[in-house]
Amino acid sequence: MSFRPSAADRPPGRQALRLPRWPRYLVPVVGGLIALGVLITIIAGVWTDWLWYRSVDYGSVFGVTYGTRWALFFVVGIFMAATIGLNAVLAFRLRPVYRPAAATERPGVDAFRMAVDPHRRLLLGIVLGLIGVISGITASGAWRTWLLFINQVPFGRRDPQFNLDISFFVFTYPFLRLVLSYLFAAVFLSLLAAVAVHVLYGGLGWQARRPRATMGAQAHLFVLLGLFVLLKGVAYWVDRWGIDFSQRGAVTTGASYTDVNAVLPAKTVLAVIAVLCALLFFAGALRRSALLPAVGFGLLVLSAILIGGVYPAIIQQFVVKPNELAKEYPYIHREITQTRLAYGVSNTVVKSYSGTSLQSAGTLYNTASNLPGFRLMDPTVVSRAFQQLQQVKGFYQFPGSLSVDRYVLPSEGRVPQDLVVAVRGLSGPPAGQGNWINTHLVYTHGFGFVAAKENSVAGGGTPDYVESDLPPRGQLGRFEPRVYFGEAENNYVIVGGPKGRPGGEELDYPYPNASGQKNTTYQGGGGVPVGSPLARILYAIKFRELNILLSGAINGNSKILYDREPLTRIAKVAPFLTLDGTPYPVVAHGSIWWVVDGYTTTDLYPYSQRLSMAAATSTSQTPNGSVAGQPTGAINYIRNSVKAVVNAWTGAVSLYQWGPPDPMLQAWRNAFPGVIQPRSAIPSYLLPHMRYPPDLFEVQREVLAQYHVLNPQAFYGGQNFWEIPNDPTGAVANRFSQPPYYLTETIPGYAQPEFSQTTTFVPRNRANLAADMVVDSDPTQPGYGTIHLLELPQDAVTEGPSQVQGAFESNAAASAELTLLRRGGSIVTLGNMITIPVGGGLLYIEPVYVTANAAGSTGSYPSLQRVFAFYAGHPVGFQPTLSAALRQVFGGSTTGPSAPGGTSGGSVNAQVIADLKQAQEFYAKAQAALRNGDLATYGQDITKMEEQIANAQAHAKAGHAATTSPKPSPAPTPSPSASR
Repeated sequence: MSFRPSAADRPPGRQALRLPRWPRYLVPVVGGLIALGVLITIIAGVWTDWLWYRSVDYGSVFGVTYGTRWALFFVVGIFMAATIGLNAVLAFRLRPVYRPAAATERPGVDAFRMAVDPHRRLLLGIVLGLIGVISGITASGAWRTWLLFINQVPFGRRDPQFNLDISFFVFTYPFLRLVLSYLFAAVFLSLLAAVAVHVLYGGLGWQARRPRATMGAQAHLFVLLGLFVLLKGVAYWVDRWGIDFSQRGAVTTGASYTDVNAVLPAKTVLAVIAVLCALLFFAGALRRSALLPAVGFGLLVLSAILIGGVYPAIIQQFVVKPNELAKEYPYIHREITQTRLAYGVSNTVVKSYSGTSLQSAGTLYNTASNLPGFRLMDPTVVSRAFQQLQQVKGFYQFPGSLSVDRYVLPSEGRVPQDLVVAVRGLSGPPAGQGNWINTHLVYTHGFGFVAAKENSVAGGGTPDYVESDLPPRGQLGRFEPRVYFGEAENNYVIVGGPKGRPGGEELDYPYPNASGQKNTTYQGGGGVPVGSPLARILYAIKFRELNILLSGAINGNSKILYDREPLTRIAKVAPFLTLDGTPYPVVAHGSIWWVVDGYTTTDLYPYSQRLSMAAATSTSQTPNGSVAGQPTGAINYIRNSVKAVVNAWTGAVSLYQWGPPDPMLQAWRNAFPGVIQPRSAIPSYLLPHMRYPPDLFEVQREVLAQYHVLNPQAFYGGQNFWEIPNDPTGAVANRFSQPPYYLTETIPGYAQPEFSQTTTFVPRNRANLAADMVVDSDPTQPGYGTIHLLELPQDAVTEGPSQVQGAFESNAAASAELTLLRRGGSIVTLGNMITIPVGGGLLYIEPVYVTANAAGSTGSYPSLQRVFAFYAGHPVGFQPTLSAALRQVFGGSTTGPSAPGGTSGGSVNAQVIADLKQAQEFYAKAQAALRNGDLATYGQDITKMEEQIANAQAHAKAGHAATTSPKPSPAPTPSPSASR
């Protein structure tokens, strides 16, 4: 029997509200067309995704990810819709048969019911459909949680509180929380739906200002409330394990004294109480009485407040706080141990390092001069020189920060050399020529690879190239120079068109005499065939571009290349990885390859401190952080478990297992069989170019800034905590932390220099140096991945980066020269400050670049003009070359003529002024030559300027000796041998 209003009850004028026929038909037709358009777009997106995955031979990734997401979508969506729908139908069936006696008290509800009732099935279907779709979409986003749960493997290590394998917290615990969240949502939404139906059809309402419910409605709602409370009991029990991620008290992450001794038993008691309260609700449903549910509800609320809130607060305030160190000592020890394990720093080699040297100046000079890893080419600064000297045409570009790699050069023997390297990428058509054909059919790829020595310069302070020009030439051998897949190639292109037809061939590279260009047709084998009508329709829909369907430059051999950036390609074939944000190019085996480090991460490692990976990787070079790949917030576990390689010519992606066995990676390998190749499959020509990843190093140094302290008492006090110094080399840069650097250096305890990554620490809120951190970054050596921490004495002050920078800039001679170099509109740029352990002390090196006429010329670029050097207890070095700067630090100035004996201080000052004036004249001539493009004359004049500045320094030193000597007669300028 349906509960429908009689004709007399229908609102007057209802028949007159009927719309004309065509508006009534227009709405569903428009809605249907919109739905059809959305459906076609979804189908085109999924189909083209399948074509892309098949083109890179990772169809299994498509199958697993899409299959899992769609399965979760339908299972959860159907479950939610069915659960809520069944409760809505049950509430409808439990409606009272007759009009309620107090109908006059609810005219608004009755009017709404009369409007809804004729369309109740349609409306219910729409609501349930929306709930199912929304629930399914949110569930499909949890596919990683499901795959890790069903493919989990043990860590072989247990948490210190529950003695459970770490895998339970990483794989099982998040899945239990996920299931509980959907069960809670299903019961809660079912409760809302039941209440709405019962109110609408008279099963629930108000009578004489008191709630009134039919027996059926009361039983129905009590059962649902009982299920909700029962789930709350299960949640209390699961929350017991969640104390391993607590942030209460002195323990940053992990169970504290209060958690273990108050929260844990409270959660257990609350779980039992919740089950008892659920039974009271069920009993109330059976007995048709509200008394027992009311008692249960009150008991649950009261116990949650007293046992779950008040009791732990009392323990924390009156037991823990007065004796916090004693109470939290074992839990702080747990946090230190587990954090170091989770971030892979537990095996850090800690050494005491004096920071001062007892060696002679001559010995220190010889040691420093023979080090191979002085980094004079700052990759961030030198990028502008690459751009101006190797760009060739305006449609090519280099990244803002170059990469560092090592190669064996024929001219340097068999010892690998550190190089700054970059690919000449394609920025797009020239300005004003950005039509569809040029953008997507003609300008399709970058061209060439450029490399320069890291520790030397050519004439005029320019990079010393070992591979350059276009077409490329140099010492790296023959290789395929075309870059169809790279960092700058970020739009889709269609290649393989008909040869000889305008718009069908691609620009390869322009001829050097500006007479034309060399064309090419892609033969790399990558990409998705787009010659068929169906493929063209699909991609025209995907990219919303009709030209793909209509263009005559596309034939049966054409292919479309998209998702061409290395990070994008790897993120698609390995969506479970977090990626290092700094891909670097490698020339090997006749090809250009992109190498990217992949990480497995989680934020569910018990007792490990959580940190933001984006914040940890934020430096003066990457202010916003450099992490990429899957969405990553806070993490508390990381492993560099994968090395990924992308071929710049074919776009082929290869993933290789890296490092010790990682349970998280093994779980993903179980989920995606065959996707990750073993380490033994890494080609021998690529292995020497692998390196310790920078993002991991930056995360680990963030951790070691605190967790180098192993004693819980000292950790609690925090007096020995460190911080990463800000970059001291510029007004903008020094707002961000100093980035780590790659260079070849001798790690204390090593017999030979090793390719390393290095950074420094300063005490918290202090500027002096606290420690130097170095990691062996050469995978061909047995020490790869070993972190060395050189701790400096706490009872002495060792100059830190900002203090050394202050010494550089306050040096009188250096300040005078910098002032001179800045004249004429030039800009002085300070390069990376490198800290190298030498002879028990620390040697600081900083290159100084000059950009001529930067304000008025778009063709200016930085050139290395000076080198700062600093070693505690020795003079500051500031010379045109590194060798001269080291001589000045360890042996006095040997580059300029000595002042004649007996010269007075006044005459010496006049000579210094004359020398500087002559240097300024040579500098002006050099700038004029640079504007005319005469690099040879520019280099000659710069050399003469440097000689005059060196003379000025020598005369200034002689004048200083003459005015400060205790002898009555002027002191002669010391000879090089005497100054040592």
